[in-house]
Amino acid sequence: DSNCSGRVEIFHSGQWGTVCDDSWGLSDAQVVCQQLGCGRAVSATQSAHFGEGSGPIWLDNVQCLGNESSITDCVHQGLGSHNCGHHEDAGVICEVSPTSPGQNPLSSAVRLVNSDSNCSGRVEIFHSGQWGTVCDDRWGLNDAQVVCQQLGCGRAVSATQSAHFGEGSGPIWLDNVQCLGNESSITDCVHQGLGSHNCGHHEDAGVICEGIYNPLSSAVRLVNSDSNCSGRVEIFHSGQWGTVCDDRWGLSDAQVVCQQLDCGRAVSATQSAHFGEGSGPIWLDDVQCLGNESSITDCVHQGLGSHNCGHHEDAGVICEGKLRLVNSDSNCSGRVEIFQYGHWGTVCDDSWGLSDAQVVCQQLGCGRAVSAKLSAHFGEGSGPIWLDDVQCLGNESSITDCVHQGLGSHNCGHNEDAGVICEDQQHCTPDCSACLLP
Repeated sequence: DSNCSGRVEIFHSGQWGTVCDDSWGLSDAQVVCQQLGCGRAVSATQSAHFGEGSGPIWLDNVQCLGNESSITDCVHQGLGSHNCGHHEDAGVICEVSPTSPGQNPLSSAVRLVNSDSNCSGRVEIFHSGQWGTVCDDRWGLNDAQVVCQQLGCGRAVSATQSAHFGEGSGPIWLDNVQCLGNESSITDCVHQGLGSHNCGHHEDAGVICEGIYNPLSSAVRLVNSDSNCSGRVEIFHSGQWGTVCDDRWGLSDAQVVCQQLDCGRAVSATQSAHFGEGSGPIWLDDVQCLGNESSITDCVHQGLGSHNCGHHEDAGVICEGKLRLVNSDSNCSGRVEIFQYGHWGTVCDDSWGLSDAQVVCQQLGCGRAVSAKLSAHFGEGSGPIWLDDVQCLGNESSITDCVHQGLGSHNCGHNEDAGVICEDQQHCTPDCSACLLP
């Protein structure tokens, strides 16, 4: 009858599952209680004290220090690896209820609703026993970025306003939110105070995030490269970005990072600080992934912060990427396709022009845009149409950084698929006005 006691369950790969009580103790329970904003752990229960669960058993032999931010940050056997039955399901009894005075602001629950994706939707936060919305006054990409990172959903693509995902109900908890973008929780940002606002639900804020939902995963990014899909691997933990050591680093590990960032297939797992030496903590060492995990922190590793490495061993990845040009005899011309949520899809030609094409060409390292093609010039694609009404200034780093209707929102058919011809052509075509011959 309390939100702060019960059988512990975690969400992974689309399923709730339990934790085995092997090695389960008060330090482990403490991490769960803190993660939920439930104060101090009073008891770590064993032997299915709160009843037997069903479905997968996600964790076994959990060994927490007690100061980790998430139960999955503790040392464990690897998600799904166990020798237990549900009669060994672990539980906790915590001291206080969520949103008690003085609780850690990191514990404010956040969710995205009214969308067909767990990584986009109307933003709602849980406070004083109620879910409520966020007003869109001053709402922007930095604010959306904090929400996306908090949910393990990668980079923010869009900060939606005017109840884009429908009007909520109940309280409006936040207004005039002003985040820098590196906060750990949306409630850590500057705001008017919980429940203080001058808004209506027609102003409910939303977000569209780039990544795949994994609420217990650490945020991950690739840095020190001219591509969003290659670089030194860094993960965000305990308020700091840190690196991964290259001991045992291989293609299966890189594959998990690439999938987590929605960057397609892993091409290379780089070692020896190939993308330069990082700074700050080294969060992971001896990572051993199967390749199908949802997050790099779900793989077997020594425990967050446990390593015997230096930054000259920082690991990196090169992924296939999330933008390509297809149906042409050149890598620098073709139908524009982007990779989102595990699927390649096209871009609608409404409002498509040279500034938009310029961003695509620059993103692919193909030089200047020569032509923005309309009406499925390079043939009709298939699958989702990811973007419509794209309006780029021309200096954005990625086509998804430009103004658009929102990922998957369109009124088009594939007969309107957009294309580009860039200057750096490998083969001349009749459309090419500035060709570079091989």
